[in-house]
Amino acid sequence: MIQILKKAITVCSLVVLGGAMLYNCEPDIDSLGEQLFLGNAAQGKIDTLDVATFNINNNDYIRSDASKLVYAPLGAFKEGQFGMQRASYLTQLRLSTYNPDFGTDAVVDSVVLVIKPTYSTNPDSIKTKTLDEGYTYKTTADETVNAKEVFTTYPVLKFGKAKKTMNIRVNEVTEFLKGSSDSVQSNQNFAYDSNLLGSKEFKGSVSSVAITRDSDGSALFTTTPGIRIPLDKTFFQNKIIAKKGQPELQDASNFIRHVKGLRISVAEDDGYLFQLTPNTMELIMYYKNGTGTTKTPATYAFDLGSANTHIGQYEYNRNDSALKSAAVGSESSSVTKLFVQGMGGPSVGVKFPLQTIQDLRKLKTDNKSAIISAKVRLYIDPSWKNAYTKPAAFTLLQRTSNDYNVSFTEDLSAFAALPGFLLIRSNLTNDRPYYDFVVTQSLKTLVEKQEGNEASGKYLKIDIGAFLTDANSNLVGPKSTSRSYDTQRVVLVGADATNITDVNRAQLLVTYGTK
Repeated sequence: MIQILKKAITVCSLVVLGGAMLYNCEPDIDSLGEQLFLGNAAQGKIDTLDVATFNINNNDYIRSDASKLVYAPLGAFKEGQFGMQRASYLTQLRLSTYNPDFGTDAVVDSVVLVIKPTYSTNPDSIKTKTLDEGYTYKTTADETVNAKEVFTTYPVLKFGKAKKTMNIRVNEVTEFLKGSSDSVQSNQNFAYDSNLLGSKEFKGSVSSVAITRDSDGSALFTTTPGIRIPLDKTFFQNKIIAKKGQPELQDASNFIRHVKGLRISVAEDDGYLFQLTPNTMELIMYYKNGTGTTKTPATYAFDLGSANTHIGQYEYNRNDSALKSAAVGSESSSVTKLFVQGMGGPSVGVKFPLQTIQDLRKLKTDNKSAIISAKVRLYIDPSWKNAYTKPAAFTLLQRTSNDYNVSFTEDLSAFAALPGFLLIRSNLTNDRPYYDFVVTQSLKTLVEKQEGNEASGKYLKIDIGAFLTDANSNLVGPKSTSRSYDTQRVVLVGADATNITDVNRAQLLVTYGTK
C-alpha cells in the first residue's frame, strides 16, 4: 500500500485537509479518498440508505435591500405548482450635482428612464438590421461623415412564458425608502402615488443603435441595450426645474426626501420574470434654456447608482397551487414532494436518520469499513415536466433546529478552494433527471463522533441560488448568495416512508471501502 501511495503522489499531488487525503488527478474529486483505494488494496461498495427530507417554510419573504441585490427581479409568473410570484423594484435617485443651474427659463422637453436587463449574447438569438445605409453623421467638430445606422435586438433572459407582452409601469414613491445600508425585507410595503409617471409595453427584448463610419466601419455612436421608458415631463418641470436655488436641491439629505424614489412594476400577474442591473440604470432629463426665441438644448443625468437605496419587493399568491396543500415546516416527517424556490420561496431540508447513522457505525466497527464518499440524490418530480429552465445552481448549508444561523457544510469548508471541486452535480438530460449533493464529511462526522444527529439537531438546507465570491474568487460567506434575486424553482421527489417502491425516491448513496 505504501508503494501504491508513493506512486500516486508522484503522478499527482495529495492534499491533506482536516485529516482527509484527496487524490486530485481525477476530475470527480467529490469522491473523497476514493482514488487511494487502488488495485486490491481495498474494495469499494455503494449502498443506498435512507435519508429524511422535508419542506421549509420561509414565509415568502427574504432580505432584499441593496446589499443583497446584485441583480433585481422584475415581472410576474404564475403556474400550478408554486402559484403566482410577482417582483417589483424600488430605487432612490439623487442629483448628479447639487444646487444645479439649469440656466434661464429652462423648460423640460422629455425625460427617459433606461432599464438595463440581463440579455442573451448567443449569436443565434441576436437580430441585426441596417436602418439607413446612407446616414450622414455630424461630429462635434461640425463635420459630416458618411455612415450607416445599425439596429441590434437581444432577447432578455427570462423565466416563465417567454412569448408574453408585459406592461412596465413607473410610479413615484411617497414614503422614505430608508438608508442605503438599512436592512429591508421583500414583503415590506412602501407607499406610492397611483398616478403613473410613465409606462412601456415590453415584448421581451432590448435593442441598441450603432452608427458606424462607411470608410473603416469604426463606431461613431453606440447605445447600450436597454428598455427606454418616457416619463412625465411636467413632474420633472415642477419637482426639479422649478426648485432651482431652493433647499430641496441643495444636498442629498434634502433631495431624497423631496423626490423619495421610483417604483418599477408590471401590470400583469402572469408572464415571466427577468433581472435588471440596479446600478446601471439611467435617468436623463432633456431640456432647453435661454431667453426669447434662442433656446439652447441641454441634458441632466440623475444618479441611480450604488449610493441609493435599492429594494426588491416580492408578492405571492399560492391559492390553487400544489404548494398550498403540501406538507411544509415539519422536520420529523419525510414528504412526497419537495418545493424549492428563489426570492424567499420554500427551501428543502435533509436529515440523516438515526438508523442510517447506526448502520454505518456498525459497518465501521464490524467490517473496518471507511466512508469514501456520500451524496444525497434528489430526482426532479414528474409533475415538473415543462419547458422551463431547470435550475443550475443550489446552495447547501448546515443548520440546527434551535438556531437559525447557517454555516458552510464541512465539505465546502474543507474543499471549496480545490480546483474542480463541485458540491453539487446533476444529470438533467436523461428520463429521470436528478441532482447529487455531496455530504461526505458531514456524514463522516456524525458516524465517527459516536452520537446520533438528533442530539445535535443538525440538518442540511438546500436553496435555489449560488454562493457569491469576492474579487479573488473566495466565498464571501454562507449568507452571501444569489437566492434574494434568483427567479428559478423546481419540484423534487422526497423520501416519503410510505412510498419506498418509488425509484425516484430521495436517496443517500454511500461509497465505502473495506480493507
